Amino acid sequence: MAVPARKTSKMKKRLRRTHQNLNRPEISFDEATGDYRHSHRVSLNGYYKGRKITAEK
Repeated sequence: MAVPARKTSKMKKRLRRTHQNLNRPEISFDEATGDYRHSHRVSLNGYYKGRKITAEK
């Protein structure tokens, strides 16, 4: 069984774990629809950057 030669320092351990975080989703308020939506995505009503993107059925 492999055993480390030296104890891993707190700094090395924390540097290794810097990328193990959770990111919050970017949510912005859309003035055209009056709803909150994810940034850079089409809203549920089919609007993107204030313009209608999807066709109505």
